[in-house]
Amino acid sequence: MNTTKYLTALENSICKLHQLPNPGPEQIFEVMAELCHVLRLGKVEVVIYDNEASECSGLSETHCFYDSGKACENICISKRIVVVDEKIIVYNIYSIDGEAEWTEEERNGINTFIAVLSTYSGKTRLVQLVHHLTFYDSDFNMYNLRQFMKCAQILCKTRRIDQFTAVRFNFKHFSVVNQNIGRENGTLVMKKFISFIDDILDDENELICRVGGDNFLTLIKSEKLQAVLDILNGTGVIYDEIRNERIFISATVGVYVLKDIDGVILPTDIMDRVSLAYQIAKNTSQEDVVYFNDALLARRKHNNEISVSFPKALEDREFLVYYQPKVAIDGRHIAGAEALCRWMHNGQLVPPGEFIPVLEQGLDICKLDFYMLDAVCKDIRRWLDSGMNIVRISVNLSRRHLSDIDLLKHIIEIVDRNNVPHEYIEIELTETTTDVEFKDLKRTIGGLQQAGFSTSVDDFGIGYSSLNLIKEMPWNVLKLDKSLLPDECDESPIQNGVMFKYIVAMAREMGLECIAEGVETKEQVQLLADNKCNLAQGFYFDKPLPVEEFETRLDKSYIYNR
Repeated sequence: MNTTKYLTALENSICKLHQLPNPGPEQIFEVMAELCHVLRLGKVEVVIYDNEASECSGLSETHCFYDSGKACENICISKRIVVVDEKIIVYNIYSIDGEAEWTEEERNGINTFIAVLSTYSGKTRLVQLVHHLTFYDSDFNMYNLRQFMKCAQILCKTRRIDQFTAVRFNFKHFSVVNQNIGRENGTLVMKKFISFIDDILDDENELICRVGGDNFLTLIKSEKLQAVLDILNGTGVIYDEIRNERIFISATVGVYVLKDIDGVILPTDIMDRVSLAYQIAKNTSQEDVVYFNDALLARRKHNNEISVSFPKALEDREFLVYYQPKVAIDGRHIAGAEALCRWMHNGQLVPPGEFIPVLEQGLDICKLDFYMLDAVCKDIRRWLDSGMNIVRISVNLSRRHLSDIDLLKHIIEIVDRNNVPHEYIEIELTETTTDVEFKDLKRTIGGLQQAGFSTSVDDFGIGYSSLNLIKEMPWNVLKLDKSLLPDECDESPIQNGVMFKYIVAMAREMGLECIAEGVETKEQVQLLADNKCNLAQGFYFDKPLPVEEFETRLDKSYIYNR
């Protein structure tokens, strides 16, 4: 570092401390953390001995004063100071692995840093400072996860935990909020929202803490649960007082009610169980609030079994391709098909709803998608070689792929390895809601188009930004979600019929091929015909078929007579 710049930063940090008349722990840490960063410190460890006898016997309290978050294994400077009340403070300074050695100016600065810190080395004051660093989130000036675990441990030991409920939540679509009102306003909104919950908490053992990002945990008296859920289900938050502008914020929530507990429970059990409920709420679109119960434990065990079984099942090719025909309304012949995955495990067919959501929680779903694409390409190549009638096959890709910058290369490699013309493959992707995913999706769709693949947007009509999705993306095919089709149980069939009519008209006007999925009745088929939506997929014509049965449908003379 430039010496002048370094000395100026050091002087500024020290001056800040001297200018504070009665600095609190947060202010001290803020200044000292700046100084640690300037000095390129990896970690600062504070070891406190009550006296020399304690030091000789190794009885001490060890606190981490500062941690850069970088790898640092070696103590490069250790400074021992005896304070007025005979307590002994040892400062262990760690260097960052792989970085250049400290310059002479930096080493002098480290000694100055230790001298400044020793000003606050009275045990009470130092422990207060370290406590703040350990149990507070400095960005939001609120409790962190360590405080949650500490508080839960106290309640467990005193057998009062059964009066409380743990709640873990995450704000929904917060990246969209930041995009719409800016990150500064987004942070303001988050803090105000948290304050609404904090205002309800008045018991000394209740708390709300930040886990990280827009993830939070609360420990509340059980009778206050509904009041907290009322806020989490959706609350308007003002972010511009002058213009009285506000935004609606809601959350995905996991709840663990701790009453009627059998046996001993630990803070880690509480964290695991409320987190399990939260993860299920986050990974399913049906529920925003999920309560922990024993069935969730059984579900987690089942999910773990699926995750453990997956690698061997993939290796043994237990996953099968089923094809659901896409039927042309005007001729009742097969005009395409969607490849769907089925798992034949231990002699039984496992429904996709049991294993797909589990694999989607990690990158295993990407491995399965590429496996399916490869299997489809092998079938198409075989059909081509045998002179069969060929239709375009759509293959689903999870959103998990969108962060893969080499996705297009992987797709092309699989298709070309099987010597399949790109025109026979359609890549099907679902709608997305976040600004990051939107950009990745746009890049992916553009690349696929240039490579000669057809692309379709799945489940159109149920996402957060449907119209913007088709305005910004060069899709070939629009797959209309079955919720847009009126049925006999529909409370507003006329409204749905009007929506369907204009979406199809808009798609046709934009030059998009339009297909309705989930077609199950004669009336729905007639609606498609009336609105010139010429492709249908659903049980009215065919369920997903094993490859051998689907191949019988590929005969050019096969016509659906329904």
